[in-house]
Amino acid sequence: MLVKTFSSAVYGINATTVTVETLVCPGIHYHIVGLPDSAIKESLHRIESAITASGYRMPRQKIVVNLAPAAIRKEGSGYDLSIALGILAASGQIQETLLKGYIMLGELSLDGEVQPIKGALPVTLQAKQDGFRGVILPSANAREAAAVQDMEVLAANNLQEAIYFFNKKQKLERVRIDIGDEFMHHINNYDVDFSDVKGQENIKRALEIAAAGGHNVILIGPPGAGKTMLAKRLPTILPPLHLDESLETTKIHSVAGQLHALSSLMTVRPFRAPHHTTSDVALVGGGSSPQPGEVSLAHNGVLFLDELPEFKRSVLEVMRQPLESRNITISRAKFSVDYPASFMLIAAMNPCPCGYYNHPEKECICGSPAVHRYLSKISGPLLDRIDLHVEVTPVEFNKLSAAKNTEKSEVIRGRVIQARNVQTKRFADSPDIHNNAQMNTRVVRQVCLISSSGKQLLQAAMDRLGLSARAYDRILKVSRTIADMEGSEQIENQHLAEAIHFRSLDREDWTG
Repeated sequence: MLVKTFSSAVYGINATTVTVETLVCPGIHYHIVGLPDSAIKESLHRIESAITASGYRMPRQKIVVNLAPAAIRKEGSGYDLSIALGILAASGQIQETLLKGYIMLGELSLDGEVQPIKGALPVTLQAKQDGFRGVILPSANAREAAAVQDMEVLAANNLQEAIYFFNKKQKLERVRIDIGDEFMHHINNYDVDFSDVKGQENIKRALEIAAAGGHNVILIGPPGAGKTMLAKRLPTILPPLHLDESLETTKIHSVAGQLHALSSLMTVRPFRAPHHTTSDVALVGGGSSPQPGEVSLAHNGVLFLDELPEFKRSVLEVMRQPLESRNITISRAKFSVDYPASFMLIAAMNPCPCGYYNHPEKECICGSPAVHRYLSKISGPLLDRIDLHVEVTPVEFNKLSAAKNTEKSEVIRGRVIQARNVQTKRFADSPDIHNNAQMNTRVVRQVCLISSSGKQLLQAAMDRLGLSARAYDRILKVSRTIADMEGSEQIENQHLAEAIHFRSLDREDWTG
């Protein structure tokens, strides 16, 4: 008897419906075809044990399982549940009337328990698009899948529960979540706040500008000046995630298997801080079965690289392309996978090996050549892609010990949201541009108009600092953001001057 059940294959952050055709007929042996990997080929032993443990029998006949379409490779153990139910239906042990309405995914333990899978959210989104009634998933993935509205998301703890459901003996638990409630509950779910930071008003100003325009930042200063503390608080002043952003971000973390069992949608912007020993594959993604890297896991959020010069140069250089294109393509011989990578980069570094170059009190022992070699670990093309270069100085004791209350993240976020709203209106007809940092050269020339005196100011800065064409565009983008924050339609000279000020590493006293 031939029976069709349905499962799904995940490629990148998208899914493809897979038809699992199961035939039980006279003969011997178990055959599985349709480009399965080793995990799928080994499924017979898990499935046989799970069926027996659930009180049913494994047919002692020829079993042929075809995973269609056969042209795409299937990977992982998530097909176990669908294959097991197909075998039981083909051998007449369960009814097949409901099978065609559901996508089924889950790895089976030897005792019949259904284990979690990766990619439940993209699978459910594709199931809805393909017109399925619902999905049957492990309980650990149910809240994640339930983020897709108007879909029947059923949680199965073990194979027997799924069998009883199709035999109409018992209903499976339907999981529902209120997306609005999820967002409102977690919108300010941060353990840190800008009010914790004493002093450093100029650094807070720089980070507010960065958040308002989506700009990349590098913080340069001695040990203990507060660079890491400030960087960790940047997500608290970014605008809340929109539903579309949340879905896309959750899909990436779902595919990477990094969602908690109690999670549904990601409601706060991700903050990723890989160690400086990380590899280039870990940073941008890859592997034999390509997985998203840190730049994709930071999508719609912040990627923080502490001790930037300690990263291997090859690791830093692979970021140059995603910083510009805001996506990463991982190519293999027979296929390629695209992952989005639209993130804010915030980097932190000491100014020299000892950490005290340009320190107001402590003396640097490195010497100019050592400082130059240290700074040259970061290539010019990478620095050009960072809009704000901010010098961080140590906080004086009287500011650290002062009882004065400082602005909370919530207040700063309000101003950031106002500036982002201006940009949203400006780029309403440009679907690929959402903030000032994402403007291409053509849009910069249209939007960032400056006066003749402003051109003279910028020309003087270009000549003195030796800025590149890319740095010129970056200064204009930051100037536009500062103007938006002040509600100005025109870019004034003071906006340009402040943007030029935030190019510390282009100044002569930082070159050694």
